[in-house]
Amino acid sequence: MSCRDSRPAAALAAALLLVLLPLGGARACGPDFPYRLLDDRAGALAQLPEGSFAREVQRLGAPIDGLGRASAATLPRYWDAGAQFPQQRSDVERTQLSAAQFARIEQLRALDDARRVEREGAELPPELRLYTAGAVAFAQGQYPSAADYFRQVLALPEAQRRARSTWAAYSLGRSLALAAERALPGDAAAQRQAERQQAQQAFQQTRTLRLAGFDDPLELGIASLGEEARLLLAAGDWNGAIGLYAVQAAQGSATGMSSLQQVAADLARRSDAALAPLLRQQAVRRLLIAKLLSDTTAFDPETGSALSSARFLRLLQEGQRDPVEDADRLAALAYRQGDYPGTARLLAHAGDSGLAWWLRAKMALRDGDAARAAQAYAQASRRFPPNEDWGTRRAAGWSNETVKPQCRIDGEAAILALQRGSYVEAFAQLYRSGDLYWEDAAAVAERVLTVQELQDYVDRHVPAAPPVATDATTNDWERTPPLKLRELLARRLMRTGHYDDALPYFAQPELREAARRYRDARRQAASAWTGIGRAEGHYQAALIARRHGMELLGYELGPDNRVYAGNYADTTPHARLRPGGLVAAAEAQRWDATAAQPYRRYHYRWIAAALADRAADDLPARSQAYAAVLCQATDWLITLDPAQARRSYQRYVAHGALNPLPGKAYVFGVGACETPDFDGARRRLWSDRGQALRQFVHTHRLALGATGLALLTAAGWLLRRRMRRKARTATAPPQG
Repeated sequence: MSCRDSRPAAALAAALLLVLLPLGGARACGPDFPYRLLDDRAGALAQLPEGSFAREVQRLGAPIDGLGRASAATLPRYWDAGAQFPQQRSDVERTQLSAAQFARIEQLRALDDARRVEREGAELPPELRLYTAGAVAFAQGQYPSAADYFRQVLALPEAQRRARSTWAAYSLGRSLALAAERALPGDAAAQRQAERQQAQQAFQQTRTLRLAGFDDPLELGIASLGEEARLLLAAGDWNGAIGLYAVQAAQGSATGMSSLQQVAADLARRSDAALAPLLRQQAVRRLLIAKLLSDTTAFDPETGSALSSARFLRLLQEGQRDPVEDADRLAALAYRQGDYPGTARLLAHAGDSGLAWWLRAKMALRDGDAARAAQAYAQASRRFPPNEDWGTRRAAGWSNETVKPQCRIDGEAAILALQRGSYVEAFAQLYRSGDLYWEDAAAVAERVLTVQELQDYVDRHVPAAPPVATDATTNDWERTPPLKLRELLARRLMRTGHYDDALPYFAQPELREAARRYRDARRQAASAWTGIGRAEGHYQAALIARRHGMELLGYELGPDNRVYAGNYADTTPHARLRPGGLVAAAEAQRWDATAAQPYRRYHYRWIAAALADRAADDLPARSQAYAAVLCQATDWLITLDPAQARRSYQRYVAHGALNPLPGKAYVFGVGACETPDFDGARRRLWSDRGQALRQFVHTHRLALGATGLALLTAAGWLLRRRMRRKARTATAPPQG
């Protein structure tokens, strides 16, 4: 999901200084939890996240069309790369050559005399024989001889050197470079310089050959960029070296990227006197800007020195007029250092980049101007590409944040939208980030929006997820934001008793079926004619709430943490939201009104236990069903809430203890509860009613006898009176 799609003030300066209670509470130990903007709103608005070194150095060099992307064939220059190269080379040769040629070349490589290789490999094609002889000379440290053999390969007609031209040019460059490095002090400087220039030309020729279509299975065209850059760096051509390393990195080479980092570290170690003149070179400036933007300390553990943003900006200011080039990035460095006047000065020259508008938003917040900040955030969001990614950083509390500037900017704007009461807008800004700030979006959806606001948004903007096969299993980490949001809404509707409305938002058929059964059980509990019928409804609802409560009733965040399948608990007892600063009273009221009751991990277990207790209300005391439902209520809470579990147990002891006990191994409320026998409870109820009637008759037999005699006497008198009246009517003469 992109950060942008086609769907359609208070004292902020003081607010930025406040440290608010976290929305979701502190989290216990577990995996790498994502960074949550709403945990520390003031901090999120004040902070500018670290940039991306890899993205910044893209400005230093563009990839060469036709050179290809680096793959595993481009070996990194790590400590073990030398050991990997012969094996990689052999793997390539095994596929290129016939079995006889491959075996012969392996034998020749074991020799230590290049001339002998040339003689004994006479049956091989010229490019293979000459290149192998050069490789043996190179391995023996005979670099001039090796260079001569590689030149002979390149002098062959093109048709005869399709397989080894890039190898020969690259190896020629390395031979000449090593010959220049290992020249004796008495050798002429001009000769060493000439060898370096020839080596540089050989590396350039390697790329030319690759672009002309000559075989390059070892991706030596890409590797040649780094080799040529080393020569330029040794000659003091920082701009040229940095540019070539940047092109190598742009081809996807990890070696190019690590080389840029090493060059930046070397520059950072230099004294002011040594560094100042180098800052006149654009590539040097931009490389150090990339380092400082992506590493707020730039500390070098080897020397103990650090190139701070303040020192860098001072050297720039001392060495040239007020900088205009890269003013947005320099303003970011000044802002990070707390140099707000310097930030303002640089922003005046920073133009309309996304970074410049982001900084303007933060500066407006420092001035307490919420309206101007909101406008600047909107400008910044429009100017960052949705797919721009600054990588992952370790944020406060050891949480991880993948910084996509547009998403982060929209998230910060959402904080301001929450403060001014634009709750749906705030949710939409957070939700567009997809998984990045899902927990922030979930907090607003679950605790701030009304159910109707959330349902309206989902119906308009979040289409139904594709049907899920009945036998499909969806891992929690595979739940997409649309699926998570629709299920979050479904659970809110279930918690508020809107069962029919909730059903379509469950994607999995088994969850919809469980929700239907829970709905039917709650309705039976509310409308059954008999008490035992109501008890059955309450108990069935209790079982479903206990077994499927996380999926049907659980909160996405605290206290249940459905987002982690309930595996990690908040460490705060209750996540109240305190009004003040960036949190308006209206938002805090909404937050507190939607808290779980009780605010305890697995809160639905308390719901299940309460339903079981209500089932006991309609069951005959001393019945097996009465004991069984109270046993379950005790079992479900005995480890979470011993006091409440004890109350259910004491109720059982007072009104429902069975005699004899169900079995020798029976332990009340410790996982050994029986299934309630509701039919037996009905028989028990009728038996109890019959026994009660017989007891009543026995106790009041005299009074009942007298009452019966009186009723019979009265009935006889009424009957005789009716008969006499009927007789008189029959004998009376007719009228008129």
